[in-house]
Amino acid sequence: MNPSAQMKYQLEADGIMLDFGARRILADVYMKCETGKITGLLGRNGQGKSCLMNIIYGTLPALSKSVRFNGRPIYEAFKRPDLITYLPQFHFIPGFLTLQRVFTDFALDYAAFCAHFPEFKQPVHTRISELSGGQRRLIEVYVVLMSPSHFSMLDEPFSQLMPLYIERLQVLLKEEKERKGFLISDHLFQQVTDIADQVYVLSNGKTHLIKELSDLERLQYAKRY
Repeated sequence: MNPSAQMKYQLEADGIMLDFGARRILADVYMKCETGKITGLLGRNGQGKSCLMNIIYGTLPALSKSVRFNGRPIYEAFKRPDLITYLPQFHFIPGFLTLQRVFTDFALDYAAFCAHFPEFKQPVHTRISELSGGQRRLIEVYVVLMSPSHFSMLDEPFSQLMPLYIERLQVLLKEEKERKGFLISDHLFQQVTDIADQVYVLSNGKTHLIKELSDLERLQYAKRY
């Protein structure tokens, strides 16, 4: 085994403040992710979960922030795919590309993907634009999940996916965390908490590390569902 595969890495974010007009979105944020762990990020709509991910990724300016990889500051993580990859809520793979081109560009094996998801059944020359919304989302989640980065942030990875695909992705996430760390946010909180090693709730601009699921009710999150 490659010794580097057993090395532990940390991604930390704190001191993050973000305003939209007169409204403070993020005010007291601390979060730590580690390789070998799945970290869940929960919160009601509009609490700033996507904003926090974009700030960590370096694509959204903040009033203040500190993002560190193994204790060293990083400012434009989007320029370091070896450190962090990011799945946004929106489609990011151009529709004119074929499946073959996508898997080639991401250095992934389409046959291996089909082995994980045998129901997919799409020819390799199919264009991304010809896929259903759920199929397209599955491809996007897979290529980010399987990327060789130390960390992957997944924003709404289970959106538009049928339950069978979600279950398969949960299995993959638990397998792949052996070599990397994940930060996952999704409105399907049960699917996140089922696989997460630790969970933060973002509420009123602050992050809260959840010790028990009852804390979700205390923070008035789980009662919504």
